[in-house]
Parts: sequence; structure tokens; C-alpha cells
Amino acid sequence: MLRAGPAAARGLWLDQQLSRSKAAPLQVGGHGGAVRRCTGCRTQRASPVPHSSGGERRLVANALLQSLLFGSGQAAAKRGKARRGGSKVPQNTGRGDDAESLDHDTLDAVVKVFCIHESPNHSMPWQRNRQHSTTSTGFVVEGRRILTNAHSCENFVQVRVRRRGEDEKFIAEVLAINEECDCALLTVREERFWSGLRALELGPLPRLQDPVTVVGYPIGGDTLSVTSGVVSRIEVGSYSHGSAELLAIQIDAAINSGNSGGPALTDDGKCAGIAFQTLVEEDAENIGYIVPTPVVKHFLGDVERLHKGQSIGFPKIGIVSQTLENASMRQRLSMLPEHKGILVQRIEPVSAAASLLKTRDVLMEVDGVPIANDGTFQFRTGERLSFSYLVSRRYVGEEIPLKILREGRPMHVNVPLCYINRLVPAYIRDDPPYFVVAGLVFTVLTEPYLQSEYGEDWVDDTPVGLMDRLLYGMQQTEGEQVVILSQVLASDATIGYEDFCNEPLQKVNNIPIHSISQVMHVVDECTEEYLEFELDHHHYVVISMRDYREYNDQILGQHGLPSDRSNVTSVEPHARTSARHCGAGLHAPAG
Repeated sequence: MLRAGPAAARGLWLDQQLSRSKAAPLQVGGHGGAVRRCTGCRTQRASPVPHSSGGERRLVANALLQSLLFGSGQAAAKRGKARRGGSKVPQNTGRGDDAESLDHDTLDAVVKVFCIHESPNHSMPWQRNRQHSTTSTGFVVEGRRILTNAHSCENFVQVRVRRRGEDEKFIAEVLAINEECDCALLTVREERFWSGLRALELGPLPRLQDPVTVVGYPIGGDTLSVTSGVVSRIEVGSYSHGSAELLAIQIDAAINSGNSGGPALTDDGKCAGIAFQTLVEEDAENIGYIVPTPVVKHFLGDVERLHKGQSIGFPKIGIVSQTLENASMRQRLSMLPEHKGILVQRIEPVSAAASLLKTRDVLMEVDGVPIANDGTFQFRTGERLSFSYLVSRRYVGEEIPLKILREGRPMHVNVPLCYINRLVPAYIRDDPPYFVVAGLVFTVLTEPYLQSEYGEDWVDDTPVGLMDRLLYGMQQTEGEQVVILSQVLASDATIGYEDFCNEPLQKVNNIPIHSISQVMHVVDECTEEYLEFELDHHHYVVISMRDYREYNDQILGQHGLPSDRSNVTSVEPHARTSARHCGAGLHAPAG
């Protein structure tokens, strides 16, 4: 996230990245056929401030990263345009010698996943969109479980799996989903499904040029497909589905729509990662990405922690950083020639770091590892990674030792790691919350809401005020939300307010608003004659309590609303508002 520098420079950089994104989108190598923009993520290190969290990098990557769902009929047509750029007619490019090098037990461990989805309607949150179906890939791991991608079963209604070479589909139960790392865990209760199946072993992180074989069920056929390639690149990259930056592996094996969730296998038959996205560009061919095993193992570790009631997710320190490659900048911060590090530019108010770090501190070491002025560290011979990897490999609740330089004095601090919710969430799990007051429809600002309201070009078309909160907003208190007046339903009580839409709500009867549940409470407890809603830029909407009581039920019936409010009022991924919410960045759907 680019959070520093003149506004003009920020705008120029963002314009350049967005103009490039139209010619070079990234897409999730998922279920095929139709293009869907994913919820918030960040670009590769194209920014002069490459190591910040959230904001512009995540926003630009929204335009760069896309996910494909392999659907049929009207469902596929509704989800967008066909693949563009370097995409070709899909076909099974597997080679016979690759298939022969993998034994039957290994191939049998790869299953086809069938999912029926029903997503919420974010613009009209009291409704849901029409169901659609997709197919993807999964594979068996220890404990009679199946690994696949989170986007393979997002907003699922029903999930079924089919073994290789068989015709019967078995009902699968979703055990856990983590949108950040795009991983999901399934199981099948039917005993005979597991007969003769052997779990794949998760191997170590591969090295550059190591051969890999991708096994899955991409478009172009119904049977198993095998493609081969090598490890091309290992770095911290953008995960399109979960709006996160985690370790990723680039490979040149063909990954087509439907490969999502399938294993990438090494020569010894061990899993090196999970296929999850591809690069689509006119000048790019066979650039695919897999979730590496260290990230997968962290996800599985979180599943175990979840059962123990521990906090989970990929943790963060809670800072926004800036590189220190400029000599004058380093001198101004009293850095000696041998000092290296990055600048602490902003600190999340709700993080533990807020009481331990200060802005203008220089972060020199993370977990005992020296950090360079460009925010990277020496990983392996000839390889450097972003320092964020050192943090993401830890678990929520652990302390991480940091070495900082404060006003020229080196210091050591231990910072508890936590899961930090964004002010504008990149995704939500339940239906979006809403509240209707005499035709005024209030909801919570999220990235899916912006995508729903402003369509494929939402990055360009979203108003500046909303974009500012998305790019730079931080929660000042736990659970803080951006409540917006989404639309105004026509009624006698709302005459003259018809043009108000997508306006952030600041106050109700002069009470500052921090969540939609607070709006409900203030309105329900109001004893005054009028309800006065103060919006951005000192716009006002006034409704008399008499009109509210007289017209509200009539408006609900006229517009087909089942209720004046939703049951779920929190959109934070870590909120424990139902059985589907069991931890930060991870949830176990109710079964």
C-alpha cells in the first residue's frame, strides 16, 4: 500500500498501475469459463513502498488479479466475459511419461470437486443471487481430509466430490475455509469413499528449476489431466481471492480453469503446493502459481489451533512501512552507514504494536533476521524475500522479537502478533448487514459492496471518499465499521432525498457512529421528535419519528423486504457471530 509521498505522485503511480492492469490481468486458475474479479489483493512490488499492508497495493491487484469459475449455462454467462490475453483453446496438455511416472495411488488421491454456490446480493442485502455451479480439484491428505481452494467452495450450498475413474459423487462436508491463503479443508462421512485411498504427503519448499507435475480436472475434458513444468520463481506474492500477500511459487506448468485446488507434485510424489491462480497477458504463456507447502501447513496448523480454541489466522505486526533506499532519508533518521532497515510509517491503533512502536522508528531486524533497506532479507542462496514472510510464518498470539532504531539508539522489543481486520473488509462470510429507516437503507462498506455497486471498473468508478477509506482507513477501535447510506427507497417520508446514495454516515442525532449495530441502537432508543442523520460533507437527512413509525412497515411491504434489519451486524472475518465464524482468517462452516 502506497501511503507516503505527495498526493500527485500517488495518483500518477496508481494511474500507471491501473492502466497496465487492463492489459495484464492475473486470474485464479480455477473453475474455468467465466471471469470474476476477486475480493481485494495487492500487486507485486511495483510500488516505491512495497512492504506496506492493505490499501493501494491491494486495490491495484484487484484490477490485476481475477478468478475463473467453470460454470455452465446462464450461471457462467452472468459471471462475466471469457478469458482474454494469452489464453488459448483449453486442452489437455498432459504428457504420457508424466502420468506413467506417478503411481496409481498418487493419481487416485486427486478428486474432482463439484460445488453449488449462492452468493449474497451486496447492493440489496436482503436478497441472494441465483445459484450457480462450478467444478475444481482437490486431493486427499492425512486424517481423511481433502485439500482444495477456498474459492472452490465460497458461498457454498452443496459440495460433492468424485474419485478418479468413478461415476458416483459423494457429499462433502466443509471443515474449514481460509480466504487469505485460498485454502479449504473438506471431508466425506461415507466410509466407502475412503476405501483404497492413500493420502498425499506435503513435501518441503522446492527450489528453483525443480520439476513439478500439476494434476487436476481442468476444462477441456472430464477426466484427470497431467501437465509438467519447473519452479520458475519463489517470492511473497499477491493472493487474489483473499486480499493477502503470502509466499507463492510461480511455475511454468500449464494451469487451466478447473485446476484450482489440485496438487503440484515433485518427482518423488510429494506435494509442493496447491494450484490457485494464473497470469493472463498477451505476452505471457504458462505462468501459473501454487500455494506452497509452508503456507498450507500453516493453514492446517490453524485448523488444529481452532479445535483448541486458540486465535488463528496469518498474523501481522500492525505497521505500514516505507523503504529507506535514499541516503538523505537514512541520515535524517540518524542511521549509521552500517545500519539497514525500513521506516515505520503508520501503526494500526488496534494492534499491540501501537503501545510498543513509534512512527519514524527504523525496523532493522525481524525474528533475529536483518532487514535490508528495500524491506527484504536473505532467504536462500541467491534468493531474497519480503520481511513479511518472517511474520506470516508465525501464529497469532506469539511474540516476535524486533530490533529497531529510535532516534539513533538501537532497541529490542517483543511485539505480540495479532490478526488485524481492515476498516473496509476485503470479504465477508455471512449475508451483509443492513438497516432500513423509513426508506433509508444503511449497510456496511466492503470491497464486495463496491464491486457490486460499480461493476467491473469499480476501481475507476468508486467515489473518492469511499476509496480513501479503502486505501488509507484503519480501525481506531475494535469492530469499527464504515456505515453508509446505500440507497433511498421512495416514500412520502423520503421526498427530496432520492438522490442520496453510497454516502458514509457520520452521526445520528449528533452521536458519532462506529458500527451499524450502533445505528440500530440509537434509532431504537430515540426519544426525540426527529432522527437527524449527518453524512459526509455535512449533508443532512432528517426523518420525523412520527413518519418513521407510520411509514416503515408500509415501505418494507412495498419493496418486498422481509425485515427492517438483518440478524448479523458484524462483517469482520474474526467475529464469532455464528457457528460459521470460528476465528481470524479461518472459519468452520456449520455442518
